[in-house]
Amino acid sequence: MDPFDSAVRLAQAVRKRELSPVEIVDAYLERIDRFDPEIGAFVWRNDEDVRQAARWAEQAVMDGGELAAFHGVPIPIKDLTMVAGQPATFGSRGMSDAPRTSTDPVVTRLLDAGFLLMGRTSTPDMGMLTATENSRYGITRNPWNPAFSPGGSSGGAAAAVAAGLAPVAHANDGGGSIRMPASCCGLVGLKPSRGRVPQYLAAWEHATVEGAITRTVRDAAALLDVMSVPDDLVMYRAPEPERPFSDEVGRDSGPLRIGVLLEAPTGVPVDPACVAAAERAGRLLESLGHTVFPASPRFYTEEAMSGYAQAVLDASLWAVPYDNPEKAEPHLRYRMERAATRHSGIYTRAAALMQTESVEVRAQWGRDFDVLLTPTLACPPPQAGACLEEANANPGGFRLTEVQMISFTSVCNISGLPAVTLPVHTSSDGLPIGAHLIGGPWDEAVLVRLASALEELDGWPTRRPPHLT
Repeated sequence: MDPFDSAVRLAQAVRKRELSPVEIVDAYLERIDRFDPEIGAFVWRNDEDVRQAARWAEQAVMDGGELAAFHGVPIPIKDLTMVAGQPATFGSRGMSDAPRTSTDPVVTRLLDAGFLLMGRTSTPDMGMLTATENSRYGITRNPWNPAFSPGGSSGGAAAAVAAGLAPVAHANDGGGSIRMPASCCGLVGLKPSRGRVPQYLAAWEHATVEGAITRTVRDAAALLDVMSVPDDLVMYRAPEPERPFSDEVGRDSGPLRIGVLLEAPTGVPVDPACVAAAERAGRLLESLGHTVFPASPRFYTEEAMSGYAQAVLDASLWAVPYDNPEKAEPHLRYRMERAATRHSGIYTRAAALMQTESVEVRAQWGRDFDVLLTPTLACPPPQAGACLEEANANPGGFRLTEVQMISFTSVCNISGLPAVTLPVHTSSDGLPIGAHLIGGPWDEAVLVRLASALEELDGWPTRRPPHLT
């Protein structure tokens, strides 16, 4: 079995009885034993539970019944997400490791699709850092070079997939937390539209979404299909797609107008390697017949951006039901203290600005361009440990690396637009660098079409960390 194979192909092999779920699970658990002590992707393991689930899945194959799309394929869950019977520590020393009593809707959909839950992956405390580092579990490292970070906050998920410790991994995104680590680890990170994947709590003023980190576009599309099954109990949901997202893989998108933005909306410098990634993606898109041109989109005012980064995120953190808030990271305790100094009107004004300004932001798609191409990050993957150290040393100050990492991604969370990062470039020191495509309202379909075409030209699924093969 190839541990770097796609989840779709593994599921096909299970249905054809070429591989058993037990073989697949055992192969990944062996690799976790072997490689994860250096990487630190997993924070909790349920080896016996997933082995038992694999035996049941194997028996279901032998019984000859109908099998779900991903029957017998393992997937880890990010440690910000609830699964009944599992701990959810949110990467924090301030949270208990007691088993949870409820399961989030995205996990229910993964189970319904036949996935086997295999462990929990690391995240920074409450997901509020662009690198996966915390005082409870330590530093998660980039499989391409352990001196560097895999990004965050879904860095454990990305590291697991990049290292061949799992075929795909659950993730979520409130400012770039699917796309940043996917870019750092040479993977595909598709951020769905707001309301696409059901959530009972749309956190951070509706900015967070559920999703996955994958190696192939086909896996990204197929997972989005199974995760986006509607739920009548949620407050709202995205419009139904014209067809399953899996059917968009390889589908001709027709000629599109693709605007290119290479300057960070935040005004910070953009590393030449990140510019090179976007420029390479632009050349590939031109070769496919699309019109690629410089664009100068309007994003959010400084008041709206700071309102999100401070008023909304601070207040959201203040409301977290920590078991021991005094044990949270120092930079998060600073945020909670700052939140207590603001009245509710400041939050309400920030939320209103985000909503009203999003109207003009979203209107640019279809009017000025069809898709926007940017670098995913404005800097290469940072040194492991640097982001947490800087945040705790300077919690109220300007932190360049973090701002560079969220400069192109966070606008999609505020606006609710879909986006995908694709691993089309490698830095001079061998680290993956992603390019970022932002689609129009509810238009994941065009992103899947473009991404699958670029994957065909680039061939990134065959690139693997050499010392982990």
